[in-house]
Amino acid sequence: MVHKANLGFDASVRLDQRIGHGHCRSDMTQSNEEFSNLSFEDALKRLEAIVQKLESGDVPLDKSIDLYSEGDRLRAQCQARLESAQARIEKISLGKDGQASGTAPFDAG
Repeated sequence: MVHKANLGFDASVRLDQRIGHGHCRSDMTQSNEEFSNLSFEDALKRLEAIVQKLESGDVPLDKSIDLYSEGDRLRAQCQARLESAQARIEKISLGKDGQASGTAPFDAG
């Protein structure tokens, strides 16, 4: 299970360190529609692959900027999906007898 805190496995920080925050190009490598069709797991795998490419140092600057932009959009999509899933999770409350007595909103913190 991937926790919200582990989502980016510091990917956004590592991406920022690689090429700097806020440098995005308009010629995106994938459209937002293509991202929305990816499962959470596929989006996370793609994000991990992007981080590995950027960390290798073997990618030209223009391609690095494109990859950073793609990675940032993937990170945002994964984060939104995790937050949505977390909002739907409920914690089961147990009574004194150990039996389920109700539910309460899940608190990850």
